[in-house]
Amino acid sequence: MNILVLGDIVGEAGCEFVRENLPLIKKQNNIDICIANGENSAEGNGITPHSADYLLSSGIDFITTGNHVFRRGEVYSYLDETDRVIRPYNLHSSTPGSGVGKIDMGRVKIGIINLMGKAFMNSSDNPFDAVDKALEEIKDCKIKIVDFHAEATGEKRAMGFYLDGRVSAVFGTHTHIQTADCTILPKRTGYITDVGMCGPDDSVLGVESEIIIKYLKTGMPQRFKTSTNPCFINGCIFEIDDTNYMTKSVRTVKVQSLKSR
Repeated sequence: MNILVLGDIVGEAGCEFVRENLPLIKKQNNIDICIANGENSAEGNGITPHSADYLLSSGIDFITTGNHVFRRGEVYSYLDETDRVIRPYNLHSSTPGSGVGKIDMGRVKIGIINLMGKAFMNSSDNPFDAVDKALEEIKDCKIKIVDFHAEATGEKRAMGFYLDGRVSAVFGTHTHIQTADCTILPKRTGYITDVGMCGPDDSVLGVESEIIIKYLKTGMPQRFKTSTNPCFINGCIFEIDDTNYMTKSVRTVKVQSLKSR
């Protein structure tokens, strides 16, 4: 089974570019399931019912999120109602939505866990303790995938080894920069520290570079605006063995536009 994961999708531009290119990516790579992080899919920040539905109708099967998931109030009830969009498991139990999800493929179930890191992030429970509890909730799933939405590379790497042999794959999100370390860990768990982002290239994490530079130089608040530069897609494909449900191969994917919006 080939599982495609996409990095943080940024704004309308990122959503549109994914919609235009995802069908061909899936066809060329024989993709069975596509999982994407959509916490920045709404224009400006966060995720809305509209941006989530847009991505799901574009060929994405399941959406994970992160520290910006609750930026838009209109998504709260949506998270309680949907079974295809989840928030970090280790947020407070009173928050809307769920931190785990399942995809029933008939012959096999895929369990998906969303976690958030502790380093330089908003308040959350310890992700290492949390993932042990989350795994109990998807113990009926033979394929287990974890999106660890975290800032620190060391924390992500440690989580990979902590889960090695216990889950099929671990992919990191949040930094919007694809790392060059996709690998299969010793006990056959596929791993990448950060899968990257889908959105405007020649930007700072999707935002117009001039705005970020002004903010960093002056320290004054700025209104972030999604860049209008050509977009790109960062993804990672995990090939899962049909017998032991661990990773057989892992490789990154990048699709870049040469046209301006």
